Amino acid sequence: MHIENLSQAHLLVVKVGSSLVTAEGKGIDQAALDNWAAQIAKLKADGTQIIFVSSGAIAEGIKRLGWPKRPTALNELQAAAAVGQMGIAQAYENAFAPHHIHTAQILLTHEDLSNRTRYLNARSTLRTLLDKGIVPIINENDTVTTDEIKLGDNDTLGALVTNLVEADALVILTDQKGLYDSDPRKNPQAELISTIAAEHPELENMAGGAGSSVGTGGMYTKVLAAKRAALSGAATVVASGREPDVLVRLKQGESIGTLFTSEHSRISARKQWLLGHVQLSGRLIVDKGAERAVAEKHASLLPVGCVRVDGHFYRGELVAVLNTEGKEIARGLVNYGSGDTAKILGEPSDQIANRLGYAAEDELIHRDNMALHW
Repeated sequence: MHIENLSQAHLLVVKVGSSLVTAEGKGIDQAALDNWAAQIAKLKADGTQIIFVSSGAIAEGIKRLGWPKRPTALNELQAAAAVGQMGIAQAYENAFAPHHIHTAQILLTHEDLSNRTRYLNARSTLRTLLDKGIVPIINENDTVTTDEIKLGDNDTLGALVTNLVEADALVILTDQKGLYDSDPRKNPQAELISTIAAEHPELENMAGGAGSSVGTGGMYTKVLAAKRAALSGAATVVASGREPDVLVRLKQGESIGTLFTSEHSRISARKQWLLGHVQLSGRLIVDKGAERAVAEKHASLLPVGCVRVDGHFYRGELVAVLNTEGKEIARGLVNYGSGDTAKILGEPSDQIANRLGYAAEDELIHRDNMALHW
């Protein structure tokens, strides 16, 4: 289903940024949470399922601990997250209680989504909660994450959850009205873009700029989230969280903020999992013939079409497939480690055993273990 407005959506993932949840870092804005809970209650009454992705744990923890500014040391950030998460969970519970809606806290890391078994477990848990009428409140597990396992920001997390549960749309509520055709801070004549394709080639250039002092995101991360969500056919709306009844009005089909449309069809859960990885073990650069075979014919990647290997990886790890211009065209689970792959570059498959002394598979990446990128 290609979404033209959110009246067509039955399952929504709603992501709210730190500045909105914590009133620009002053502490949990209970009135704002109460307002979103009331809107979600209306949507649920009409049959819409909602998953909520909330930032704010670190910002709330910093406030509770009385620290004058956001720390940079990882252990202090993790401590702030641990303290703040208690307040965030209780605040949402209080917000939904008057509507007789139960909430559930889900904390995720990149490892939860990169491990196939844990990915499926998370998917099953979320679907069960939705079936029971419960609103899942999701955040990255900042108390245990390091740079090596961090998802990066909650815009990315929102997109990954959208793909995980095959939601119809992702709504990113922020302190900005949406995507403009130029920087509104520098150009007073900048115009808000109401609708744009998530695959638009100039999208990332339009979104340059930093985020707020409270959160880690900016419009750039929101655009990347829209592109990622589009891979599973989901639309994305970026809109101001301070817009009155924004969720209800969006669900009624009103145009608010910027709608990023997707031309992709639904893809299998396995390929969503492959595309959902934020971190990769290596890269394979392929020639024009292999690029056409993979991108246009959805064929497996053979060693004969591979011209270079970057990085160190083992058999079964996830690698990116790039063309000679450096653009990622696919990613998948590789059948040979980086050392052996380097030995069979450009070779026909029937020569693998001669080069290596064994032949595990004819393909470097089988098409069933590969997903095309944007």
